[in-house]
Amino acid sequence: MFPFRIATGISLVLRWGIFREGRFMGKVLDEWIADSQEFIHTRLPHLIVIALIAFLLIKLLRIVTNRMVRLAERSAGSGRVGEVKTLAGVIRATGLAVIGAIVGMQFLDALGVNLAPLLASAGVAGVAIGLAAQNIVKDMFNGVLFLVEGQFNVGDQVKLAGLAGTVEAMTLRKTTVRDSDGTLYVIPNSQITTVANLSVGYSLATVNVSVDFSADPDAVLALLTQVALEVRNDPQFKALFLADPQVLGVDSMKGSQLIFPVQFKTRPTQQYGPMREFQRRVRLALEEQHMLPGDPLRVYGPQAAGVAAVPHPEEDAAAREPEPVDPTTLKPQETDPFSGE
Repeated sequence: MFPFRIATGISLVLRWGIFREGRFMGKVLDEWIADSQEFIHTRLPHLIVIALIAFLLIKLLRIVTNRMVRLAERSAGSGRVGEVKTLAGVIRATGLAVIGAIVGMQFLDALGVNLAPLLASAGVAGVAIGLAAQNIVKDMFNGVLFLVEGQFNVGDQVKLAGLAGTVEAMTLRKTTVRDSDGTLYVIPNSQITTVANLSVGYSLATVNVSVDFSADPDAVLALLTQVALEVRNDPQFKALFLADPQVLGVDSMKGSQLIFPVQFKTRPTQQYGPMREFQRRVRLALEEQHMLPGDPLRVYGPQAAGVAAVPHPEEDAAAREPEPVDPTTLKPQETDPFSGE
């Protein structure tokens, strides 16, 4: 219809010949002029208002997404900034697509295009795409939730879908995790049902110290407490602790072993250094105090190595009794019972 209106304007300038008033083309031209007047009077202001609203919405969308990124840069880490930028880009692209679709349909309706077949075709295409790519849609929905809720960030140590490692990248469709031996796992977001984040809040680590049954438990408790506090106050590890180590006492007795658990509360994923240093110092301290480490194969007793076995009367009596003879094994008699020879 719009090209016809352009032709109408040209015909007004060239109103002669077949476009004279009263002639067939002249009447057609008059109808075109009337339609153009109606369009300018009623629909054009409507389209102008829609265009202004769309322009304001686009500006507001950009302001909001840019504000999100700036706030993340001020208050969050580098991994979180990357996630917020990804989410802001998704929101911006989705918003622009929705605004563009609405404005486009309004302009097509104003130009007299019948939108019913177009909407019906779009609906059928949407259903087909949804059925064919439902896993991808689910991945993207889960990705949006991960980004919005902040369940884990880039650089966190996590356990996802039965796999443990460090998050290297996140998108709406997948999460990339690298484990301790360098293997890179690509996990679709729809496969992540439970998130175990090891990098949030704090970490608790327990070291089970095994000491021989002959050691004095009170002396062992005092020794372990002293060693744990030395590690706690070491300048190399002091900033990693969130609380003093706790020696929980005798947790169990297994054979000739006494198990003493020692618990460390540190910053997230920072427990390994203090644990290693504590175990090294415990080894040296036990040797210095002449305490034996626990051994499940060692038998505890004051004379375990030199005491002979004590015989039991029942066993001696059983040993003195003659064993029963099997008559089938007896040899035949060599003496003749009649002659005696």
